[in-house]
This record gives sequence, structure tokens and C-alpha cells, in this order.
Amino acid sequence: MMAQYLALREVAGDCLLFYRMGDFFELFFEDAKTASQVLDIALTTRGEHGGQPIPMCGVPVHAAEGYLARLIKAGCRVAIAEQTETPAEAKKRGGSKALVRRDIVRFVTAGTLTEESLLEPRRANVLAAACDLRGTVGIAACDISTGRMELEECPPDRLGAALARLGARELVVPDGWELAPDGAIPRSGHEFSSDGGDERLKLVHGVATLDGFGTFTRAMLAAAGGLIAYLDHVGRGKLPLLLPPEARAGDAALAMDEATRASLEILESSQGGRKGSLVEAIDRCVTGAGARQLAEDLSAPLTDRHAIAERLEMVEWLHDDHLLREDMRAALRALPDIGRALGRVVAGRGSPRDLGQLRDGLSGARRIGARLAQMDGLPVLLDRLMPELGGSQDHWGALVDHFAQALVETPPTERGQGGYIASGYDAGLDELRVTSGNARRAIAALEAKYREETGVAALKIKHNNVLGYFIEVPQRHADKLLEPDSGFSHRQTMAGAMRFNALALHEEASRITEAGAHALAAEEAHFEELVAEAVAARHAIARTAAALARFDVAAGQAERAAEGGWARPEVVDGLSLDIEGGRHPVVEAALKVQGERFVANDCRLASHDRLWLIGGPNMGGKSTFLRQNALIVLLAQAGGFVPAKSARIGMVDRLFSRVGASDNLARGRSTFMVEMVETAAILAQATDRSFVILDEVGRGTSTYDGLALAWAVAEAVHETNRCRCLFATHYHEMARLGETCEALSLHHVRAREWKGDLVLLHELAEGPADRSYGLAVARLAGVPPKVISRAKSVLEKLEKGRAETGGLAAGLGDLPLFAAAHEAHEEQCDALRDKLRDMDIDALSPRDALEILYDLKREAGTES
Repeated sequence: MMAQYLALREVAGDCLLFYRMGDFFELFFEDAKTASQVLDIALTTRGEHGGQPIPMCGVPVHAAEGYLARLIKAGCRVAIAEQTETPAEAKKRGGSKALVRRDIVRFVTAGTLTEESLLEPRRANVLAAACDLRGTVGIAACDISTGRMELEECPPDRLGAALARLGARELVVPDGWELAPDGAIPRSGHEFSSDGGDERLKLVHGVATLDGFGTFTRAMLAAAGGLIAYLDHVGRGKLPLLLPPEARAGDAALAMDEATRASLEILESSQGGRKGSLVEAIDRCVTGAGARQLAEDLSAPLTDRHAIAERLEMVEWLHDDHLLREDMRAALRALPDIGRALGRVVAGRGSPRDLGQLRDGLSGARRIGARLAQMDGLPVLLDRLMPELGGSQDHWGALVDHFAQALVETPPTERGQGGYIASGYDAGLDELRVTSGNARRAIAALEAKYREETGVAALKIKHNNVLGYFIEVPQRHADKLLEPDSGFSHRQTMAGAMRFNALALHEEASRITEAGAHALAAEEAHFEELVAEAVAARHAIARTAAALARFDVAAGQAERAAEGGWARPEVVDGLSLDIEGGRHPVVEAALKVQGERFVANDCRLASHDRLWLIGGPNMGGKSTFLRQNALIVLLAQAGGFVPAKSARIGMVDRLFSRVGASDNLARGRSTFMVEMVETAAILAQATDRSFVILDEVGRGTSTYDGLALAWAVAEAVHETNRCRCLFATHYHEMARLGETCEALSLHHVRAREWKGDLVLLHELAEGPADRSYGLAVARLAGVPPKVISRAKSVLEKLEKGRAETGGLAAGLGDLPLFAAAHEAHEEQCDALRDKLRDMDIDALSPRDALEILYDLKREAGTES
């Protein structure tokens, strides 16, 4: 047994090995130590290996999914080794001492889950693969629980942003790839072949060419090859549901890097988890599939104005018809998750309950489609979805009718005991059930007859898996059944009881067993037929699941808009950003719980006023104002209503947020270093169509360095990137930029001191901040009065010095603008270069060379 285990352990690699032994999955050696700690179960020993006791622990097979869920959540990967033959088959093959064959039937990993109990209903479970092909990165991503697959490519410097958008649970990469992120799973580079990917995809979908699915680059196909090879490995030759791949254009979605997504807390809050995130604040979907689609919409807002308008039109249509929206949401709420049920069925892990979910979900979609078909003036997007809802073309009507006839109303999750095929569907099965039922009634009659014949009222006919049916009487009454002519034969003696058999009982038991076995076989055959029918219709079913999810998102967005008084945004081609009465959706929801009101503010950026410099005290609302406008842009381009009175938004191609930073000690970066890396990415990538929010650039270093950096960054955004930007700062000196930057305007969040207390008004006003109120904020935070008093005296001294010297910004007004300063520096360098180029060094005497060197030093302005 240990030799068999060690051979399988070698195949399992870096996974924990679940080794099936009877009704338990056992773990040994280091696997047992790891699992016992993660699962908090007892660690024991069994026998010896190499002279040492073998550590061991185990989990019951019937409860394995719960333990698997905990192991996967802890970051473990598990290989499942099952018995591939019965003990009887092993005995027949090799005698009484033959070991039952076992093999790894599946690898369970975070990105390849399909079990309902292991998946989060409202979160997609994405597996991705990435590789580099001639300087272009190909990415393949799929959610095998629903089968959706997307292929894309990007430059190497955009890989981080693409992976952040996908949020993959697992990433597979070629072994030794330099660009591989931390935690990626290395696989043989031979698997990442574009020709191999092309062949694998054609084989999976049974086509001679991929042209019907779209145009895919060599980099995309190489990544797809690596992804499918990994799925083939973890499934041990059995692939899950994979729908035809879709090509994603690199510019089809609003680009956001990882830092921007984290600071805007789109899908996960800074504390971790969904609570406090944007998606939690706006998600009103009533199905898991709808919630997953909403999360995808927020992760990848559109950059196609017409596609955005189509989504908004459907949201508005449902928003304006309250009764219809209520009816549709009630109908959607009753539907099962047919996308994931289909995934389990196609992967070979489906149950009768999954088939029942397909029946009920598709039937519900037909009812929704029938209701909508009676209405005029459907939105364009909804009209396109109608065929998938059974509105005009019933792709799966026959399947629904067939499943309705074949399955009981509530099918079980396990098929081993039968009972899921409906009565009246198969006359032969019904007859077997009648035979089995009659036999059971006959056994009850036998029990009554035997009691009467023997006079033993305590006589019972029982059943177990070892003896089958048997007669049991107390010891004191056993003599009557032991008599030679009694008709009973002794089988087993127990403490206080004896067990017997009888010819009539044996005959009835045989009838039950035979009828039951035939009935189970008949149900199993019907189950396989129904599964095959579902697999054949998988593409149509998947399209219906996607249509229901999109409809649920629109209804949920409409519900959220009606609930919060949100407005339909207008997305245009220009460079304006005109938001009236904008609010932060997450903060507003939190304040509402506390019974407080959110103070709304306007934001009106235009080509002539595209950079707002915003001052004011801490806690005054600067960061909230910056974030709320970024989120309004995101929500609008995702196709939803926005928390504002009105919003007119010029299409944004890239969204950048540098708001707050923290140490990244794992990568050796301080807070300031993280801030500078993020700022550098913005300055390198932002275009005139981008929207940037910057908060307190330069605060992580000394005052002089910080002001210099903030000043230069603001000038670069204004002069070079020329994008729409909100820039919050505490440096009052930066207000002087308003004198030289024509598209920059000054704003501040209002605050007042009243009877010694600071009142934060959270209102945005034009003009520079009159003061920082830092000491007042410190007092609010509970800093001791003595410290506040001392700080006040130091501040007075500093302000007096500033008045005498002109302050930190003395002389900054005389500086040339960013572009002019850069050109002047280039001109100076060019003059020195020209002089050196024209110099005949071989003709110079040592004295002449020394004099020229002094001249150059004076000209460069470096002589002390």
C-alpha cells in the first residue's frame, strides 16, 4: 500500500494528496502535518517508514468538500486519488491479497473549482494563463464554472493592469518567464505554443478553423494553449465546459492599473473583502450570475459610446417602470444559477439537482421572455437578448419539456440512491418500482406471519449491508426457531439476540435486490441521456445564462438608481467632465446608516479648465471629492446611473488614482517609493483623454523636496499630459501655479472655526485655501492641549520667518514654465556639446586644455 501511495505522491507534485481508503481520504507524511494544522484535526501515526512513525490524518469522504474549501482558502492545492476498481474486481484480478487500484482522478485548485459549495455565488472564479511571444504578452482567461473564455494581448508594461482587471485566482505561466508575477504557477514552456493553442482550441470545439469565433493573434493562441494544457492536467484528461473564445480588444475597456483599482476600492475594500467596496454599495442584483456580471462591468468599463448608451437605455427603461421592474426582479430571484449548473454537468460532476436547475432556470427564462414579448418599444440591447430568453427563437424548448417530464419536482443532489426520474416517464422503471414496493410489503406481511407462527411478538425482520434481510429474535425466544423442522436457519448470534434466515424471506429479498438494482441502472441510463442532451445544447444554455445575468444587472442598476435618486449620465466624445451634485456612493451609504446627510459637490472640468488644484484641511473631504468623481466616471462608462443630479462625461480612456499609499515591505518599497512609482506611471501613460486624481503628492519626504515634486508634477500634468486632473495638496505655495498655468484653477474645501472648534463643511469652493487648520484637526483628534499649545507657538515663529523671507515659495514665481525650463536645460546642454564637438583636442597644450576646462565649468554654472 505504501509503495502505491508513494508512486501517486510523486505524481501529485506540490499538491496535498487525498488518498482514498474506504470511507476516508487519508493524508500521510508532510501532507498530514500541513492538513492537520489548516483543518485543525488530529494528527496520528500509522506504521513506520524508514524506521520512523508515519504521520497521518484523514477526513470522511462524505464531508470532503467542506475540508477542501478550507484547504483551498488557505492557499493549498489538492490531488484526489480515488479507488478505480472495487475490492471484488481487485480480488478477481489478483487474488485475496490484491491491492485495490487507485489513481489521481483530479487536481482541486483555486482556479479550477466547479462545486457549488466551494464557489462564492457572487464572484467569478477566473483562471488565467499568460506568456510572452516576440515582445507581446498573450493572456487567456476563463471561468470554468460557467465556461466563458476570453483571449487578449498587451504590451509587457500593461500586463499588471490586465491581470488586475481579471482578478484571477490562479495564473499559469511558462517556466522561467522573467515577467511572471509572484505566486504564478510555472508550466513547461512547450505548452505555450501558438500552433498548439490553435490545435487545442479547434479540437475542444470540434471545428476545422477558428475563423468563426473571431481573429486571434499568435500571442493569444499561445496563452490559450498553456491554459488548456493546464486544464487537461488538473482534470486528468477530462476538460471542463469551455465556450468558444472571445477576443478582447486592448482599448475596449477603460484602463486602470492595480494601484488605481486598489485606491478606488472597486471590488474589495482596503480592509479586505467585499464590505465597504463600490460593488457592495451598488449591487442590487438578485442572482449570483448578475452579481458576477456587475463585478465584471465595474472591472472593465466600456470605451464604446454606443455600447454604453445601449446599457443606459435598458437601465432607464426599467427605472421608469417600477411595477415591471418589481415583477422582473421577483421572477429573476426565483431562478437557479444555470450557468454554474451547466458547468458542473459538462465537467462530469453534475447531479440530478443540476439537471433540475437547468430545467427550472430555462423554464423561468421562457416566462420572462414571454412577458417581455408582449411589450412594445423594447430597448435595443434587450431586443437583442430576447431570442436567448425564448422571446422569438426557442433554442431549448424541447429540452425543457423533456426534462420536465423526466425529472421529479425536486431532484436529489446524489444519484446513488435513485428516486429522481419521475413516475410515468418510463413504464419499465415504474414496473420495477412496483415490484420493489410490493416486495417490501410482502416482507412486512412475512414478519406478521412469522410472529403468528412462532408466537414471538418481539420477532423483527431487519436489514444491513452485510447480511441483507434477516430475522432477529431475543435470545430467550431463539429455541423455537432453532428446532430442526422450524423452517428457519441460524445466521448469527449476538449479545442478547439471534439472527435467522428463511426461504420465503430469501426469495423476497432477492426480488427486492434485483428490482432495486435494475431500477437504479435504468435511472442511471436516463441520467446519462439527459446529461448528453444538456451538453449538446450547452452553447444555447450558456447564452441564456448570460442574457439573464445582463438583464439582472440592468434591473439591479435601475433599482439602485431609484433607491438613491441617481441620474442617467450623458457620455460624449469631448473632453468635458461636468458633474452637478456628485456624491460618493460608498460614503453616502455609510452616512445614511448613521442618519447623516452627504454634502454633494459639483465638478466642472473643461479644455480651458482641466486641472483643479484643491486645498483645505484634513478630514475636509478632499480625498472623498477626488474619489467620487473617479467613481462617477467609472459607473457611467460601465453603463449605470450615477450618484449625481446630472453628469456629462467626455469619454475617458484611462483612469488613474494616486490617493494614499502604504509600505510595500515585501518588495522593499517605502511609502514614498510606492507613491513615486505610482506617480511615474501616471506621468508616463496618461493621455489628453485620461482622468487623473492626485492626492498629496510629495508628502512622504521633506517639505522642500515634497513641494518641489508636487510643483513639477502639477506642471507636467498641465503642460505635457494635458489630461483632466483633480490635484489635492496641502502646499499653499502651489496656489502660485494659477498665475502661470492657464488651464489650472484653484479650489478648496470649506471649513470654519466656531468658538474654538473646527467645523468641517465638506463644501467645495473656488479660490485658494486661506489656512490649513492643521492644529484644529489635531485638537479634534484628541492631541493633548499642552502639545497643541506648543505647536501653536512654533507655528507663529515659522509664519513670522516666512513673512520675513518670502516663505517656501520665494522666487518660484520667476521660474519658467515646465516645458520652457526643459527646453532651456536642453539648449544649455547643446551649447556645451557644440563647443566640445568643435574642439581639436590633439592640438591643445596642457595649459590650453586646463583653461578650456575652467571655462566650461564656469559656463555650466558649477564653479564654487
